Amino acid sequence: MADLIVIGYVLSRSAAVRLRRRLGSDRGEGVISTAIAVLIVAFLGAAMYVIFTQILTSSGSKASTTVDNIGGGGG
Repeated sequence: MADLIVIGYVLSRSAAVRLRRRLGSDRGEGVISTAIAVLIVAFLGAAMYVIFTQILTSSGSKASTTVDNIGGGGG
């Protein structure tokens, strides 16, 4: 997961550097910085979603197992 964030940052940063070299000025610096920030936030949001769903799935199965054990094994 952290690798995905690092890869996204490196790709967006290298694209920003290439674009800045092509333009030859810092006029687009604000737009590029904003795009990088949006990408980072998007990757963080996706990572948080994956972690959240895994936690819910895990806790749901544990709760189901505990309820089955309390109820006498479901039989």
